Amino acid sequence: MKFISKEIKSMYQNIATKVLTGEVRLSYVNLITPRAAQQGGEPKYSVTLLIPKSDNATKMDIDNSIRAAYEEGVSKKWGGAHPQPKVIVHDGDGLRPSGLPFGEECKGCWVITASTKNKPQVVGIDNVNCELAPNDIYSGMYARVTLNFFAYDTAGSKGVGCGLGNVMKTRDGEPLSGGASAASDFADFNTMPAAAPAYGAQPNYAAPAAPAYQAPVAPAYPQAAPQQYAQPAAPQQGGVRINPITGQPM
Repeated sequence: MKFISKEIKSMYQNIATKVLTGEVRLSYVNLITPRAAQQGGEPKYSVTLLIPKSDNATKMDIDNSIRAAYEEGVSKKWGGAHPQPKVIVHDGDGLRPSGLPFGEECKGCWVITASTKNKPQVVGIDNVNCELAPNDIYSGMYARVTLNFFAYDTAGSKGVGCGLGNVMKTRDGEPLSGGASAASDFADFNTMPAAAPAYGAQPNYAAPAAPAYQAPVAPAYPQAAPQQYAQPAAPQQGGVRINPITGQPM
């Protein structure tokens, strides 16, 4: 299959090979740190775009820019040759080049991956002069992206590649990283009462009452009545009283 040269009517900033997409969803986001596609390969910044099939304007702009890059390759890189280009825009409802089906998030979309050696700027739609914090950049968010298509001739392999320009985040989306966000995990937290969990009834410890001590009572032992000692009566002799001490009559 060969591209048929025709007038390129759609272009961005008067560059036939440049495209500004409509809103797309981003997957396989490597916009903070470069990553090598294969072990030992050159690390690059990259992102996969999921373009809704309903966005005919973006699809047409991409097709026209690929065609323009191909024609530049024929005239400037490939010496007039018309190689069979590799497919770089894939049908998300079909199969990957590996033969495996695309993920569920790709259904109803065109899928294309863009990369660059230079770190792209990632800004927000509310302030294009300020780059976003790394935590605000993730797979699953929505954005508009600039793409640059180019012809290449590397080790005998000829074709058209998709270069990544810059990214403007338009809104948040459900993360595609395989994990839920904290916001989604705790979405109902503010509606729940902030009561401390009850881990069973706690014993009600009260201060022990002081023992009622009474003064000890001495045991009541029976006491013998005191013995009454009486002065012995003086002996009498014949009517005469005798002094018991001297023995003499008193």
